Amino acid sequence: MRKKELKLVVTFHTTADAMAMEKACKEHGVPGRLIPVPRSISAGCGLSWCADLTDRETIQDMMKNVGIEEEDMHECMV
Repeated sequence: MRKKELKLVVTFHTTADAMAMEKACKEHGVPGRLIPVPRSISAGCGLSWCADLTDRETIQDMMKNVGIEEEDMHECMV
C-alpha cells in the first residue's frame, strides 16, 4: 500500500472537464494523474487531478491558458 502524502487535488464540475485536463496536461508536460475524488472532498464529478503541491502554479497557468475551469483546489492526504 502506498504511503499517503499531502497532495494538490483539483476537482472539476464535469467528467468532460477532468478528461480535458488529462489531455492538456499530457500535451503540455504538466505532471500529475487522474484519480477518483477522495472521500474527504465533495465534488461535482467523480474524477480529480492529483499532483505535488509544488506544481500548483504550473497547473493553474496551464489551465488558464487552455481554458479549463476547476471546481476547486484542495490540499489533502492522498
